Amino acid sequence: MRQLELGERKEKILKAIIQTYLETGEPVGSRTISKYSDLNLSSATIRNEMSDLEELGYIIQPHTSAGRIPSDKGYRFYVDQIIREKDDEVTEIKDLMIQRVDRVELLLKQLATILAANTNYATMISGPQYHQTKIKFIQLSRMEAGKLLIVTVLEGNIIKNSMVDLDGELSEEELLNLNILLNNSLNGLTSDQINLGVITKMKEQAGSRRQIVDLVLNEVAEAIRANEEDLQIYTGGTTNIFKYPELSDGQKASELLGTLEQKELLKNLFTDEGDGQENTGIQVYIGDETLVQSMKDCSVVTANYVLGDGLRGTIGIIGPKRMDYEKVLGTLRNLMSQLDAAFKKDER
Repeated sequence: MRQLELGERKEKILKAIIQTYLETGEPVGSRTISKYSDLNLSSATIRNEMSDLEELGYIIQPHTSAGRIPSDKGYRFYVDQIIREKDDEVTEIKDLMIQRVDRVELLLKQLATILAANTNYATMISGPQYHQTKIKFIQLSRMEAGKLLIVTVLEGNIIKNSMVDLDGELSEEELLNLNILLNNSLNGLTSDQINLGVITKMKEQAGSRRQIVDLVLNEVAEAIRANEEDLQIYTGGTTNIFKYPELSDGQKASELLGTLEQKELLKNLFTDEGDGQENTGIQVYIGDETLVQSMKDCSVVTANYVLGDGLRGTIGIIGPKRMDYEKVLGTLRNLMSQLDAAFKKDER
């Protein structure tokens, strides 16, 4: 008697059988499975493999049909596969967190892409914001003649660049002393804490270069203001909506895609903090509950994230009303847990 094993090809065919049966509720034949583009197998080959799968106990044949349906053993294989895939997703997100990406913007763009791939829905993530943004670092660099580059790094590694004109040239020593003065004086302060006393002391220490202190302070204040007022939104998987017939209808799809490309409209989904509810909780908006008219045929699931000390933003997943809520909620909970653990570790 030959020894049968569940190899890679049989696993793919079994998975295709189960997924097709879950979608249609009808027994599945070899011709249906042969249409799966990633299998690239003939109906005869698939019939042989299905015969082996039946012998192994993963599928069974109903009395009146030539097709096959999953057995309890087959369902168990499928569920165990899903669990392993979910563990891999969590590991992928965790690894991304631990990479210590220097730019938060890059991290959020990558997360939007990963979430879209893992859920098969459209995703959006708002950039992190502080209500009281602290200065982390300032770097002055000479560019071409009469130009000074000011790099302001805010809490959460948010980087703002600006260029200002100078009346004269700065020596290397003057540039070094100004960098030391600015960082010693401003590091860890919010805009409210940069008061007259701090400014006066800095100008006294800057001496003949006090006008540069004024220039830098204006640019730093603008960087903080822009960070606190300008909400950045990163999207991923916008074309996933075409996978769902109820959203892919011409006019609906066009309106929804347009919304996902218009940051101003998406801001409506992120400005509602909830009616006194826990801000870090997960919210589910179904149909007319959403604040965006073009999403009335969708469900939107959001969760607020916290990066470090008070740096907050929102993650949203957009799909049809029949979305896999269990999967989406589980994915968001895992992500919130990994973000929290990763950034608490960074703070130590």
